[in-house]
Amino acid sequence: MPITTCVFDAYGTLFDVAAAARQAASEPAFVAIKDTWPQLAEHWRLKQLQYTWLRAISDAHTDFWTVTQDGLDWALEKMGLGHDAALRTRLLALYWELSAYDEVPAMLKALKAGGMHTAILSNGSPRMLEGAVSSAGIGDVLDVCLSVESVGIFKPDTRVYDLVTAHFGCPKDEVLFVSSNGWDAAGASGHGFETAWVNRAGEPMDRLPWKPQHVLSDLTTIPQLAGL
Repeated sequence: MPITTCVFDAYGTLFDVAAAARQAASEPAFVAIKDTWPQLAEHWRLKQLQYTWLRAISDAHTDFWTVTQDGLDWALEKMGLGHDAALRTRLLALYWELSAYDEVPAMLKALKAGGMHTAILSNGSPRMLEGAVSSAGIGDVLDVCLSVESVGIFKPDTRVYDLVTAHFGCPKDEVLFVSSNGWDAAGASGHGFETAWVNRAGEPMDRLPWKPQHVLSDLTTIPQLAGL
């Protein structure tokens, strides 16, 4: 079946999750992370994801903003910055203003011009996604933002991926799902979607029962993968 619907993970896929730490590190008030912000950003992102998995398997769901704060608190303590309340406040504020990767606006415009349905499917809460989409200025090229909050469990639970076909009324094999998380793309492959893993950092493939059909270095060629 031809692709009719292109669905994107949000954080790390459309939006640069390292942007908050990078921006804070450039500000005079936060010289403490001038040289170490990449490590802080990496710790933050890893713990944020780990907490979603742990909450999913232990039936202890909470919203993504809570695990984002918890992940940051762990990362700050790991870096010896747990006492820096001003830095914590600034980083959390910046997370609501994450920039989109450079190729995102043109890529989404090309999909819409080609008649594709476009959507976000994210662990993010509705408010977080609204803030990110608005800050990036891409609301006019997205049909909908689908959040795990409507089913009360994080990815890669199959109920999350079901949100796409339920919303658009399309079969699974008409969906191209795109994520920067290898485990997420793998989970969507197992669900029956065509998938693309945006592997910006050149990471190894996750050892899981399923694999993404496509591995990309950025999002530039998504319209071509969708058949445009």
